[in-house]
Amino acid sequence: MRFLPTVIAVLAAAQGAFALDVQKAVIVTFPKGTQQDIVKQAMDDIREAGGKITHEYKLIKGFAARAPQTIIDSVKTWSAQYKGAIEMDQMAEIQTNNAH
Repeated sequence: MRFLPTVIAVLAAAQGAFALDVQKAVIVTFPKGTQQDIVKQAMDDIREAGGKITHEYKLIKGFAARAPQTIIDSVKTWSAQYKGAIEMDQMAEIQTNNAH
């Protein structure tokens, strides 16, 4: 009879552990004129937390990444002083009105 509660406890703990590892796709940008070492620090923080830089932008100061929510929140907090912006990377749709 103790087997079932033990299994439930193990599954609950495993679910919590997997929830921490969920990575989100984000775009991180900084204003023109931001020093490159600030952008590099954000990228390094994401990598150190187990995230991955998926694209480095050349025309703007920024990059795309997949990272755990905890590091996204951390980078968002410290980059605010540099006016950094972090947004979810998602599909954008344009709605057109076909009525003339």
